[in-house]
Amino acid sequence: MNRTVQTVFSPVNSGQPPSYEMLKEEHKVAVLGAPHNPAPPTSTVIHIRSETSVPDHVVWSLFNTLFMNPCCLGFIAFTYSVKSRDRKMVGDLTGAQAYASTAKCLNIWALILGILMTILLTVIPVLIYQAHR
Repeated sequence: MNRTVQTVFSPVNSGQPPSYEMLKEEHKVAVLGAPHNPAPPTSTVIHIRSETSVPDHVVWSLFNTLFMNPCCLGFIAFTYSVKSRDRKMVGDLTGAQAYASTAKCLNIWALILGILMTILLTVIPVLIYQAHR
């Protein structure tokens, strides 16, 4: 690789040797090269789609299935949660979202009915016991 360095002497300093700063600048131009294109560099932005997280509510459904399962809503919610997880593994995010939404709705109803049944099954016997006393 041929490098040509041209020493530039200004007329004011024509009798004196070049300064250190001038030699350093000439060395940078020789090593890096002069800019070929005066236009500003352009950049390209690539949008990488991150994997969308679709909650499948499997743990909540399993909890409702094991502990509060009125009208088998917990088991049905668990089934929809597993279907949602399967759709997510295949890559069908729309289907996974639909199954997850159904599982969430069933879980809410199972939780509400389970809490109401638990309260009623504890309060009613206490009231009956107090009435017979």
